[in-house]
Amino acid sequence: MTPAGKRHSLGRRLSAWLAWQALAGLALVSVVVYATIFLHLESRQAQTLANKRSVVAHLLEEARSDGDLAGLRHRLDDFLAGHDDLVLALHAADGTAIYASAATPAAARTGTVEFAVPPLAGTKGPVTASLSLHTQADDTLLKHLAAALAVSTLAWVLAMSTGSYRLVRLGLKPVQKLVDQTQALAADQLGRRLDGSGQPEELQPLVAQFNDLLDRVERAHVQLEGFNADVAHELNTPLTTLIASTELALRESADAFDLRELLASQLEELRRMTAIVRDMLFLSQADHGARARREPVPSLAAVAADVTAYHEAALADSGLRVEVHGDVAGRFDAPLLKRAISNLLGNATRYADRGSVIRIEIGPAGPGRARLAVTDRGTPVPPEHLPRLFDRFHRVEAARPHAEAQHGLGLSIVAAIARMHGGSAFAESGKELTTVGLIVRQDG
Repeated sequence: MTPAGKRHSLGRRLSAWLAWQALAGLALVSVVVYATIFLHLESRQAQTLANKRSVVAHLLEEARSDGDLAGLRHRLDDFLAGHDDLVLALHAADGTAIYASAATPAAARTGTVEFAVPPLAGTKGPVTASLSLHTQADDTLLKHLAAALAVSTLAWVLAMSTGSYRLVRLGLKPVQKLVDQTQALAADQLGRRLDGSGQPEELQPLVAQFNDLLDRVERAHVQLEGFNADVAHELNTPLTTLIASTELALRESADAFDLRELLASQLEELRRMTAIVRDMLFLSQADHGARARREPVPSLAAVAADVTAYHEAALADSGLRVEVHGDVAGRFDAPLLKRAISNLLGNATRYADRGSVIRIEIGPAGPGRARLAVTDRGTPVPPEHLPRLFDRFHRVEAARPHAEAQHGLGLSIVAAIARMHGGSAFAESGKELTTVGLIVRQDG
């Protein structure tokens, strides 16, 4: 994480990157140009020395043929006239100087070629010729070229850096517009969204993802507000009843029987409030990442049968019968699954048609996953309510009877248990059949 005091500007970083890239590219081009011209001059110097050597060898051959040593010196002077960069020296075998050119310019570099020729008139033994080419003019050209390349490279990089900085600032204007739009967002304006109509193609995914995030935040905010209102409503009603009945008992004298009836009624309300608080604490723990405590469960059908036996009295009162189909073994949190099946079975018992059959279906749901569903026959759930069926305190009062008898956390707990097992809850309804269940992982 970058410290606050060391934040980097994206515009400056991009401009610097472009400047360094331009500098590296132009420096490489300059080096290639300089090396090409340098090698060309080296090749030309070597070719010049080779040509001049041939001329000198020809003049020496003529002098050897006619024996005119004085004429040779004169012809060599004529040959070297106007070639101040050439120096020629002839020495006999005993080291005696036969000829030396008058031009001896100073130079940083010198190319020299030596070769032997047959004896000349008046000399004994072969004659050694030394021909040197001074490269001062070429060295000066290379210095000027290097300076010109360096200055032009730096000037171009400076101009390109300035231009690229302005272009980068211009290219980042859409980002600044998005920043201005996000600054305008507030908690009381959750319905606003970022306008991506004028944004470039590269920023469209960001705008879409951010707007999706705002959608989720708005839904969560609405659900939280609804949740707070529902909690207040659920707890306010029994608290009001408790306060009213207690005040009435204090104002009016009552016998022991009436007091016992009052205490029993208050106890029922207190138990209902305790159940709501307990369920809310469980959901809070699930939301904070609580995981299922897994242990080997050889038969989910046996777990479902135990839960069915617990609901036997309620099922008999409603004239319902339960059938368990299929079975799965695995590593589960058996108490949590019992609670989920109990909530599903209790939900189906309340809404199933009298005399119908409730089916508990257990089976695989893909590799390493198990599916557990409870199906009842009765008034179907409207499609618009299915997505919210697992929301806390959500009821379908207008669609299904007896919804007001519960506080609306049973299916939320089913969804939480599914998440604690690494799975999810689902609900389907149609043609008088409603199926609610969960899919869980079979291992840890």
